[in-house]
Amino acid sequence: MIRTVEATASTNADMLGLAAAGEPEGLWLRAETQTSGRGRQGRNWASPRGNLFASTIVRLHPTDPSAATLAFVAAVALAEVTAAWTGRERLSLKWPNDLLLDGAKMSGILLERTGDAVVVGLGVNLAHHPDVPGRVTTSLALYGAPDPALFLEELASAFARWLARWRGEGLAPLREKWLELAHPRGSALVANLPDGTSVEGLFDGLDADGALILRLADGTSRVIHAGDVFLI
Repeated sequence: MIRTVEATASTNADMLGLAAAGEPEGLWLRAETQTSGRGRQGRNWASPRGNLFASTIVRLHPTDPSAATLAFVAAVALAEVTAAWTGRERLSLKWPNDLLLDGAKMSGILLERTGDAVVVGLGVNLAHHPDVPGRVTTSLALYGAPDPALFLEELASAFARWLARWRGEGLAPLREKWLELAHPRGSALVANLPDGTSVEGLFDGLDADGALILRLADGTSRVIHAGDVFLI
């Protein structure tokens, strides 16, 4: 089920309230625009009309994989849907949650939890892209910006398919698909870590739990569980 509102402060904030009140899994909320959209680590998310701003609720089961790996469900579903406009070869996924179009960021994914519910929020640059210092951004405008409502219908369907596999088969098939869609192994990356340090290395895949593996200059590997990652 998809609900649409003209404007709201944040679809994620609204859905956290609905989840806490007992709203079941599967509901999507889409806003034409947001007045206080937010991304990871509390960053502001520009929300002009014509882009997609939507959130959904996932109710966690005791046997589900780690809740954090729902970001892979969202990213893979988003990449599959976007490929219908751009072709697969122009897209790549970058850990932990970015979809890149021609190497530029075109979306963001935000996970927030309340009780047994995770709210999965997606912001997708369909018609416009913001200027973000230190980041190259883009939108689907050059490929014919899709209608946000129609795009979400396709995305919700793809998300449901991958959620069922995540829940029924575990993380392994989703991890395999994510790696298939990711930028090539050996890509140079820098990870800015939560403690303020940074580490550079070459992309060497994901571990079994979905953490990023970097191959360092001395030949050793470093597993990254949290941080901002950039191609260099």
